[in-house]
Amino acid sequence: MYFAALLARTEDGWEASDTELDDVETLSDLADLAREATPDDDTVLVLIEQEDAWFGVVRIDGEDDPRIYVSDAAAAARSSYGEILLTDELLGRDPADDGNDLDALDLDGTEDGEPDEDGEEAEEDGGGADAVPHGPVGDVGILDDLGVTEKELLSLSADAVTEIADALGASETLETVR
Repeated sequence: MYFAALLARTEDGWEASDTELDDVETLSDLADLAREATPDDDTVLVLIEQEDAWFGVVRIDGEDDPRIYVSDAAAAARSSYGEILLTDELLGRDPADDGNDLDALDLDGTEDGEPDEDGEEAEEDGGGADAVPHGPVGDVGILDDLGVTEKELLSLSADAVTEIADALGASETLETVR
């Protein structure tokens, strides 16, 4: 089960709105959606949470590039919403490398999940350099100036979105859209 919300910081405090991510295919789409939430160049946070698996925070400050934090990249990679956040840049990949280098393919007969010489199944994700890391990725200082330190962010788990909203003083606002 997913929950996604936008929190926009305005002169009057935080305003929350739930958001449908069904039409969002890229990080750019998500940033545009967040920018539409406020008429000014206010700070907007997109909070995404998959129950007991991972959470993500995307911060948009005006026209600046989005800043991203994902609590568990490997778990998020198995989610369509998580894939939006896991950009090549965030994962430290070269965007020009699309993984279609024929010289790098290992054509030893195990590409279809057949057992290799050791009798183990071939990994579906290909492993190696393109493997998504387990654990957090992104900007751990994304909420520092808003009262959530790097240490606090890294320690969040199950109900992270609520805990972030509490720290921002926006828990009641968030509950109106939950």
